Amino acid sequence: MQYTARAFWLRAPGQGEIRTVPLPGPGVGDVMVRTLYSGISRGTETLVFRGEVPESQRTAMRAPFQEGDFPAPVKYGYLNVGVVEQGPPALLGRTVFSLYPHQTRYVVPAGAVTVVPDTVPPARAVLAGTVETAVNALWDAAPLPGDRITVVGAGMVGCCVAAVLARYPAVGVQLIDTNPARAEIARALGVGFAPPEEARPGRDLVFHTSATEAGLARSLELLAPEGEVLELSWYGDRRVSLPLGESFHSRRLTVRSSQVGAVSPARRSRRTFADRLALALELLADPAFDVLLTERCAFEELPRVMPRLAEKSHPALCQLIEYPSADEV
Repeated sequence: MQYTARAFWLRAPGQGEIRTVPLPGPGVGDVMVRTLYSGISRGTETLVFRGEVPESQRTAMRAPFQEGDFPAPVKYGYLNVGVVEQGPPALLGRTVFSLYPHQTRYVVPAGAVTVVPDTVPPARAVLAGTVETAVNALWDAAPLPGDRITVVGAGMVGCCVAAVLARYPAVGVQLIDTNPARAEIARALGVGFAPPEEARPGRDLVFHTSATEAGLARSLELLAPEGEVLELSWYGDRRVSLPLGESFHSRRLTVRSSQVGAVSPARRSRRTFADRLALALELLADPAFDVLLTERCAFEELPRVMPRLAEKSHPALCQLIEYPSADEV
């Protein structure tokens, strides 16, 4: 039997479209998933949408089920939650998370989906990939009880890092952003908030997620002697200046990168990608994460919504995409 699906493609930088695409029937060991929700990770996906993936990083930045090549045409995305319609009996009817782009139905190996716990609503589960990034960053940074920690940048990644840190014992967490409206988000996540000029100094650890040069410079200023900045921002093809003069060396500061494409070396010998994703989904049982789902739209609206999201001044955190019901697909 021949199936079809509807998929969002980047036709050219800044221009998206919905395409009807052929869908193979599932083979042995495959699942067919009908998408319920997908999410847009604004940092990476809007860089892709604007055509700003550096040529040197086009292989490294490929999504697991990407089709096409950067800059375009390309089908890209990795926050997808759906229900298994065909596949092994143990998965039939289960809600699953997959690193699949924005598409109404898809077929993947059964091992490429992770069952969403019953304690996690399907819409909230689209955050699993971003919470997984936060988990990996915390494995990299290894914060200790009593640490004074700041997260600079209250976007999706920064908020997820702050939300997970809020569970640590005796840790003082402050979330920093230039947008004062993010103070309400911080309260819902259970952490403090301040604009950059009012941020507390003397921090043991700073997670930087703002993807701005000013945010990175401020992160260094906030550190206590021998403190560390963990850099989670991805700047695409932009060059960033880093203030390594003045007291950088005398205070023995550190800037270290963290990236979700590999399991943190601190856990690599004992944890798999599947373990990390399962932990992220377990953490999403906390309803506080719902505050990050700031906007919703229908799947067919994506070609109009993506250009708006790609504007750097747009305030959305996670854009939730809602898909048609089974009878409409």
